[in-house]
Amino acid sequence: MAGMPQMRRSHGAFSGFLLILLGLWGALIPFVGPYFHYAYTPDKAWTYNTARLWLELLPGAAVFLGGFLLMIARRRHTGLFGALLAAAAGAWFTLGTTLSPLWNHHVTLGGSPAGGTVYTRLMEQLGFFSALGVVVVFIAATAFGRIASVPAGIRTVEPVTETDPATPAIPVERIDNEDTRTLPTRTPATTTFTPTAKAEDTQTIG
Repeated sequence: MAGMPQMRRSHGAFSGFLLILLGLWGALIPFVGPYFHYAYTPDKAWTYNTARLWLELLPGAAVFLGGFLLMIARRRHTGLFGALLAAAAGAWFTLGTTLSPLWNHHVTLGGSPAGGTVYTRLMEQLGFFSALGVVVVFIAATAFGRIASVPAGIRTVEPVTETDPATPAIPVERIDNEDTRTLPTRTPATTTFTPTAKAEDTQTIG
């Protein structure tokens, strides 16, 4: 009987590894970026606030988890779930700051780029949110499509004992009957010889 559909780890291992790296980047860059003059306000290292929790820490952790599931997945459903989780988190990286005014009293969360030039602020916007989210969604969608393109997957099959076709099996009852068969006994024929007097042997000599 076939088991649940499985897949090779190679279908999602590389994508999972990339997503793990991107998840770590998205979750940690707001805390370590100020060391390299690459930051959003407040531009101080290891500064925590609610905006960083909702817009960077949580989606970064979700991308990391999705990538981890893709790396270790042997079941198709696990790999597909990991890819969807990472894709949703990547979309949140891109759209989170845009949608944040809906629950933050019409004020955008996340601060603003802290760079001194237009080019630096543009790179911060892309690296923290927009481009990061797009790349995560692309990798997750690629992994999802690759896994879903093999609908049958690899199934576990229980071992089946094979019989040698050259030596067909003989029913037990037939063997017993052949072994216990009684052969009829034959009595050897006996011939009785009766001496017969011949005329020529009994001649009278006078």
